[in-house]
Amino acid sequence: MAITGPIEDQLAIRALHDNYADAVFRRDAGDWGALWADDAVWDLAGTTVNGKDSIVGLWQGAMGTFAFVGFFQQTAAIQIDGDIATGRVYTNETLEDLEGNLRRSIGRYEDTYVKRGGTWLYQSRSFSVLKGYS
Repeated sequence: MAITGPIEDQLAIRALHDNYADAVFRRDAGDWGALWADDAVWDLAGTTVNGKDSIVGLWQGAMGTFAFVGFFQQTAAIQIDGDIATGRVYTNETLEDLEGNLRRSIGRYEDTYVKRGGTWLYQSRSFSVLKGYS
């Protein structure tokens, strides 16, 4: 899968990814949640959550278990077809739990995006861990 489609949509989806990573670093549930469609689906390594409110709730619970989260992502693929798009993103996370233990994770998101009201949002994200380090 390559990066295809109108350049303005490509840039908007890349900005979606950048805003996601920034909200994770800042631990801002409002900004992070605003990136999801109301009827979104999040598959987090086998745990599937439906609906933006439930997705944000799961994220807030997970973030509460970490003293620090460093989150970087690299856009690898985007295919745009009108107001729907698919993509692939690779991630690199550094996690420090509340006891000070560090863990790293390299992962992959398989995404579906939807354009609503002129704004690209996550319709679905499916995450898998490619490599974990303690």
